[in-house]
Amino acid sequence: MAVLLVLAGPSGVGKGTIVRELLDRDPSIWYSISATSRPPRTGEVDGHDYRFLSRADFESLIAEGGFLEWFDVFGDLKGTPRAPVQKHLAAGDDVILEIDVQGALAVRASFPDAVLVFVRPPSREVQRERLVNRGTETSEAIDRRLDEAEAEESLAGRFDAVVVNDRLEPAVEQVAAILSGHRNRGRPPGPGSPAPATPAKGD
Repeated sequence: MAVLLVLAGPSGVGKGTIVRELLDRDPSIWYSISATSRPPRTGEVDGHDYRFLSRADFESLIAEGGFLEWFDVFGDLKGTPRAPVQKHLAAGDDVILEIDVQGALAVRASFPDAVLVFVRPPSREVQRERLVNRGTETSEAIDRRLDEAEAEESLAGRFDAVVVNDRLEPAVEQVAAILSGHRNRGRPPGPGSPAPATPAKGD
């Protein structure tokens, strides 16, 4: 059964790094590239980092129902194009999304079976350090994202799993195990597989 795996969490928790590690391990996973109305940052490539759309084109796609989820994020529109995700799931491909917390919960409305994983930093200080080291935002923008993180983490209980990204390798292992577990749900046991456990009477 194809799995729609959604990784979400505050800015600076390392979601993108986890995704890259997963894709390196298993290139059969299809990564959904988000669309945004903001201009590319230095070094970003259209179709690789994001699909960069004009605001007018983005709004036209909204009107056509072309997004699984979309939000205004600090003045810029950002969303997940619907058609490619549906196409790959229908073809039996596992799909991974790396989006924000509100977006993940919106995806659940369209895909109730989506697997939502909340990624959080080990501390707010570590999160700040990662945002500063990224070098893409002003100090004011970093403060705003850290304030937003408080509200986002209050929603972690609505996710299927929470992974603390303190060290990368254990975090990747946890997410890979979550994906593997959901891949195998509903599949018939192979030759030599143990019979399913029988519930005890009264369970």
